[in-house]
Amino acid sequence: MSTVTETPARSGRSLVRRGLLAVLLSVLSTAGLLAVARAVRIAPGFEPLTWPSVISFTVIGAVGAVVVYWLLARLSDSPERTFTIVAAVVLVLSYIPDFVLLSEDENATILGVAALLLMHTAVAAVCVAVLTRRTG
Repeated sequence: MSTVTETPARSGRSLVRRGLLAVLLSVLSTAGLLAVARAVRIAPGFEPLTWPSVISFTVIGAVGAVVVYWLLARLSDSPERTFTIVAAVVLVLSYIPDFVLLSEDENATILGVAALLLMHTAVAAVCVAVLTRRTG
């Protein structure tokens, strides 16, 4: 007699819970970083470091990560590994617009852009950890 077990990557209910957790923890991490950045006024007037901008882009990015993971869980034999690679590539690509801001936005500062890069990294780390269950 054989037993069929559902893998963590393929469990729909588990993925919904992990997806919600990934979005929530991503928002909390970027909110904490933004609170510090605004408290020390590293880039006053820098639009990307405002609450609506940070929270909306965080939610979009984290939901996007959940959708990509969901697709990979159905299409890949090793979704955790593939997702980790995709997330790393997307993370590096996500840095490009932030660097462009240094030359395009007069309110951008090196520390302001560094805060954005740290936020991108935090969201990627949270999503990879939670979605692939690398949380300890």
